[in-house]
Amino acid sequence: MDEDVLTTLKILIIGESGVGKSSLLLRFTDDTFDPELAATIGVDFKVKTISVDGNKAKLAIWDTAGQERFRTLTPSYYRGAQGVILVYDVTRRDTFAKLDNWLNELETYCTRNDIVKMLVGNKIDKENREVDRNEGLKFARKHSMLFIEASAKTCDGVQCAFEELVEKIIQTPGLWESESQNRGVKLTNKEEGYAGGACGGYCSML
Repeated sequence: MDEDVLTTLKILIIGESGVGKSSLLLRFTDDTFDPELAATIGVDFKVKTISVDGNKAKLAIWDTAGQERFRTLTPSYYRGAQGVILVYDVTRRDTFAKLDNWLNELETYCTRNDIVKMLVGNKIDKENREVDRNEGLKFARKHSMLFIEASAKTCDGVQCAFEELVEKIIQTPGLWESESQNRGVKLTNKEEGYAGGACGGYCSML
């Protein structure tokens, strides 16, 4: 079973409550959007297999509650993750201002130094923007993160965010190869470097 799957990756989605973490996940895994989606209680979990550069990867995506009262879940949530999507709401500056707190938490609990990070500015379909795209890009570059703006409602950027994250993880063999080394897999992706991939320049990394 799953013989053609290169590896299984643990992906986290973190950020303040209400920024659209669960909506991004549902749009990616089920291609649905529910404007009345309730706040996540504890941790939600979904699995999706995608193909990037000819390599299939099974993603175990963990969606967590943004509220403080669920922080006791944190250590086990971060353990062993290879990629993280950090989400803020472009119409709420407070969610952008708290990104540093989430990065500090990530550094505290994450068990890998080379975890791949993707910053996503969500809800670009709304008109009352408070955070400019360049601010997000600057923050992402400062912290060596991939970056994209997206809308779970309209689907813009969602697929790209996950694909770019997975592509970067696959290009960082130390993140996943130990789990797959006995399965005789062979990479077909680019050996070195990062060229922006399927996003056509949407995503940026320093």
